[in-house]
Amino acid sequence: MKTVEQIAAEIVAREGGYVNDPDDPGGATNFGVTLATLRRLGIDKTGDGRIDAADVKALTRADANAILVEHYFRRPRLAELPQSVQPSVFDMYVNAGANAVKILQRLISQMGFLIADDGIVGPLTITAAHQADAAAPDHFADAYGIARRNYYYALADTRPASRKFARTRSGGKGGWIRRAEEFISARYHLTMTEHRERIAKWG
Repeated sequence: MKTVEQIAAEIVAREGGYVNDPDDPGGATNFGVTLATLRRLGIDKTGDGRIDAADVKALTRADANAILVEHYFRRPRLAELPQSVQPSVFDMYVNAGANAVKILQRLISQMGFLIADDGIVGPLTITAAHQADAAAPDHFADAYGIARRNYYYALADTRPASRKFARTRSGGKGGWIRRAEEFISARYHLTMTEHRERIAKWG
């Protein structure tokens, strides 16, 4: 079983370095850490009294690892979820915030363990998640990964500016989809034909 630090390092590697894509609602980001996160945590890397894009650029991999472990894993209580889904929920929490938990909560409710989809990992969610994992130990992580992939497709359905994150210019699987499928068993990966059929209505 990988440690949370190892998982965080993998997330940092997937996220890559500094980007500030106007089509990305997260804004300026470096190694998966956004400007909004730095402002929320009061981290002024440059020491100039302002927290802006320059501070995001100044983040190191070590800074990002520490921030992700503490503020995207431990504080949101992801460590108390079943180990089978921790890596994928953690990875998506960095990418999509509380929506990662909401997707998990909706999946758990669909499995018959009714809980609110409020995006907060509290006692009821923790208990229900372990019950759901015990009820389908060989499928729970895959089911979450598939629900996550569906979320990305649905987001791109309604927000055309985000479609470049779900498909490549050549029509292949975009970063969001490839990222989700890293946590899904190969037998549940979409074929390129299935992917193209899913995005056909985007034009």
